[in-house]
Amino acid sequence: MRQFIAAIDQGTTSTRCILFDHAGRLVAVDQKEHNQIYPKPGWVEHDALEIWGNTQQVIRGVLARANATPAEVAAIGITNQRETTVVWEKSTGRPVHHAIVWQDTRTDEICNALAADGGQDRLRAKTGLPLATYFSGPKIQWILDNVPGARSKAEAGELLFGTMDTWLIWNLTGEHVTDVTNASRTLLMDLTTLGWDPELLALLNIPAAMLPRIASSSETYGLARGALEGVPVAGDLGDQQAALFGQACYNPGEAKNTYGTGCFMLLNTGQAPVPSRAGLLTTLGYKIGSQPAVYALEGSIAITGALIQWLRDNLGLIEKSSDVEALARSVEDSGGMYFVPAFSGLFAPYWRSDARGVMVGLTRYINKGHIARAALEASAYQTREVLDAMEKDSGVKLTALKVDGGMVFNELLMQFQADLLNVPVIRPKVAETTALGAAYAAGLAVGFWQGFDELRANWGMERQWQPGMQAAQREALYAGWKKAVTRTLDWV
Repeated sequence: MRQFIAAIDQGTTSTRCILFDHAGRLVAVDQKEHNQIYPKPGWVEHDALEIWGNTQQVIRGVLARANATPAEVAAIGITNQRETTVVWEKSTGRPVHHAIVWQDTRTDEICNALAADGGQDRLRAKTGLPLATYFSGPKIQWILDNVPGARSKAEAGELLFGTMDTWLIWNLTGEHVTDVTNASRTLLMDLTTLGWDPELLALLNIPAAMLPRIASSSETYGLARGALEGVPVAGDLGDQQAALFGQACYNPGEAKNTYGTGCFMLLNTGQAPVPSRAGLLTTLGYKIGSQPAVYALEGSIAITGALIQWLRDNLGLIEKSSDVEALARSVEDSGGMYFVPAFSGLFAPYWRSDARGVMVGLTRYINKGHIARAALEASAYQTREVLDAMEKDSGVKLTALKVDGGMVFNELLMQFQADLLNVPVIRPKVAETTALGAAYAAGLAVGFWQGFDELRANWGMERQWQPGMQAAQREALYAGWKKAVTRTLDWV
């Protein structure tokens, strides 16, 4: 009988279900987009019930596309947009408010009040994170403080909190659980004990009874109900950690960069957390069953692929996202302009929620081709900033960058990235590394794969871009970017 692993990839813009075979090859995929809700400037929400409905649809859809039965699915892995926060009623399963998305900036007052005593890094030693609107804990506090009756219900044990992985696992199995990678993004978990920290819960005024059990990234959490009745749900990783795992970055010093809605570079640092002094996040990489946890340094960039969507949906410069490369190739360079997409403030390495997006260096010469090119180049410049910080923190000089995500099929961007970093950029054969990482975690838990050597053997290179830019040109372009970034600050 055929055997597959199902991966549910619950992302910022869509939900997908993918079936993988034993060789790590994609067998079938089904995908459905969900609505983006913008109630006010800087606010971003999702309808968690819509996402759960879409999840059920794509599960049924992928089984139909592969002509597969639940009996042929050995396990289910979940990967998810991290930090996005749902609070729901335990008895009814109904959210008390729309999910507050990771990009949302409404918690800036909560974060600023916390930072007034001890600064933005006051919780860094324990959590690895700065105080920023990005993380889940302040979002929970906002919901409890702003939704009528929510706090009293939470204190009575009637409400549950989860990031999107927890929401899906609860709906699939009835179990209230998360993994260490998602828990490490809340500002509520101690990096060394891997448990919820009572002092942090008290500081943010969050009842412990709301929180899910923290488990490893690879174990059976429960059995699915519905279309995949009886199949073990056995893998859970935040999307960027899942991509690290799917890219087979199992040794300290190995790194990957995912180009999605945002851009996220992770470096495996081994079995000890490495504190960052250069504006990066210290986070969990993964934890496989009872094995020791593996940590990572992360550079998080809020807006990369979302900028291309913005060119499409808000400005109408392109009809579909893939058209941006042809438009950008209609010009030789960006014409001296820069586009800094600080739509949700700046994430790593700045952590400035007061920043807002700018286009600078505009002249009458600039046309829509230059704007498209500058939008693409923004992803590469932001990645260079993160890589510089990573090398400063870790002392590890990157020799090549493994890349994945939707934007890695943009050859112009990948070549510019190699030029700007001055290292080869490598795209793997399976670019769906986020879903693949979740599948690997689930498959390891049920014995579908036996260990890391088997997973490494599945990894293969499809394409490599070599740097070809002169050092003087590279550094002049980068200096212009750094100058452009200064124009975004102190706006709000």
